[in-house]
Amino acid sequence: MSDPAALLSEIEALGGRLSQARDSIARRIIGQDEVVDLALTTLLCGGHGLLIGLPGLAKTRLVETLATVMDLDGGRIQFTPDLMPADILGSEVLETAGDGARAFRFIEGPVFCQLLMADEINRASPRTQSALLQAMQERQVTVAGQDRALGTPFHVLATQNPIEQEGTYPLPEAQLDRFLLQIDVDYPDRETERRILLATTGTDDARSEPVFSARELLAAQRIVRQMPVGDAIVDLILDLVRACRPGDPDALPVVRETVSWGPGPRAAQALMLAVRARALLDGRLAPSSDDVAALARPVLAHRMALSFAARARGESLTDVIAQVSDSALRVGAAA
Repeated sequence: MSDPAALLSEIEALGGRLSQARDSIARRIIGQDEVVDLALTTLLCGGHGLLIGLPGLAKTRLVETLATVMDLDGGRIQFTPDLMPADILGSEVLETAGDGARAFRFIEGPVFCQLLMADEINRASPRTQSALLQAMQERQVTVAGQDRALGTPFHVLATQNPIEQEGTYPLPEAQLDRFLLQIDVDYPDRETERRILLATTGTDDARSEPVFSARELLAAQRIVRQMPVGDAIVDLILDLVRACRPGDPDALPVVRETVSWGPGPRAAQALMLAVRARALLDGRLAPSSDDVAALARPVLAHRMALSFAARARGESLTDVIAQVSDSALRVGAAA
């Protein structure tokens, strides 16, 4: 157990650094504060994020800026239907030396980095998607029977376009569950879009400066896991996740009527980490019920599925999660 006074000092110092990181990111990413916070939450938890939004909403720019601010070695893969696993992982090539001797040499693929942008991940075939699955979960890949470690830290921020679904391969549930958060990127409001126009169509483009290092990010991830969480918040997380499973005795009627399958234990783990990171970003020493409510949709939306009948009725997972979250908060407040 860490010394409470030392942990308090580390949390306060880290909060100041994170404020600097936010300011640096905001120079290039205008008016997307919630998206930026969710992306930083993903990195602080040591997880992967799934960015979903229409083209032109600065998803690529966000990942590039994060790599700069956190001083991480960034990589990028544009997923296409003809992409092969070797295009991601790398491959062995046979080389001939000057003396005629031949030997295999491994050429690393773009996955060997610290922050990987997987652009339009659902356009790749299932075989290629599965190649990335091992990298995301195990932080290593197996090529020619040999395990090869990836960068430390290693994070994937993948993008998905919610339209143009022709010719795409929906991500399987197992891979969706590997993403800590689903980050929805929406259109900016009018005033924000005006600021974007003025800031990005001139001769000078704003630049972000490194604030963290890879070693400091790893230290921050350890601090997040050491943050205390009250029993009431732990119970609230459990109540919320379990209430989203249609077969659970605690499930609400709306869940039984609309949800085909619900989140597993990994969702509760993700929510437990994410509420700590959100509290840290806000300069607080412990998470609250507001953190649980704010992160319910980003944690749960991609770990649940509506039934066919619910989709036919036009039901929304966002509305279902909101109802379950409100019910869990009321029960928690009354307890």
